[in-house]
Amino acid sequence: MFRIATKKKLNDAVTLMEIEAPEIAKKALAGQFIIFKIDEFGERVPLTIADTDPVRGTVTIIFQIVGRSTMLLDQLNVGDTIADFVGPLGIPTHIEGIKKVCIVGGGVGCAIAYPSAKALFNAGAEVDIIAGFRSQDIVILEDEMKKVCKNYYLMTDDGTAGEKGFTTTKLKSLLEAGNQYDMVIAIGPIIMMKLLCDTAKPFNVPCTVSLNPIMIDGTGMCGCCRVTVDGVMRFACVEGPDFDGHKVDFDELMKRNSIYKEREQHDREHVCKLTGGIRTHG
Repeated sequence: MFRIATKKKLNDAVTLMEIEAPEIAKKALAGQFIIFKIDEFGERVPLTIADTDPVRGTVTIIFQIVGRSTMLLDQLNVGDTIADFVGPLGIPTHIEGIKKVCIVGGGVGCAIAYPSAKALFNAGAEVDIIAGFRSQDIVILEDEMKKVCKNYYLMTDDGTAGEKGFTTTKLKSLLEAGNQYDMVIAIGPIIMMKLLCDTAKPFNVPCTVSLNPIMIDGTGMCGCCRVTVDGVMRFACVEGPDFDGHKVDFDELMKRNSIYKEREQHDREHVCKLTGGIRTHG
């Protein structure tokens, strides 16, 4: 069992938790993820590791409340336990040889962008960060991200914080201003990653994207996390989650990730007639 050490609401839909998992905290690197299962009836849910504290033996996860398992996880508090917390999984983000990088996070994707920015910053790279949100009330990790970059650009769709506009707008302006990036790392909604890759391509800038397809076992056995990259089927859990963004079939990924939207909506709205609350297991 894995104990919840701290819990913090970052906004109405996003929660940060530190989980006591010392073995994972010792080994995890930027870009890797864990799979948690709340109890024996729970589904297996992958979450990218947002941070670690090897001294305290804690692993930080940041999750958006979008389905049954994240709803149930959000109901737990400090001192409660999670049945399974497995990791670190996946291949760490490639940082060797990168001297100047632009890291782009969209919404809760900033929780995944932050550890990559931190790793590159600590390795001596010049890091620019573009963080995009719909509005000021859902901005997360602003202070943390400012500490691990040279330039931090906050973009909001409605202009209530930072600059009004999209992450693509800022990336294009930085590239047109002559910034020579070794790499753009984009993490967030699929459509955002696709458009960022389209923005960077005319400037011949490589793009790495962190994909979050439907995933079950995390071992490459079930095949649910398959994505098409450069015309070849790849498995995000063991070959990713980072891939060359210029070669990812984003349209196929968007279709596959929408398969359970109707079921997730049902779970958010369903009230059990026996308990008066949402079901804790199927």
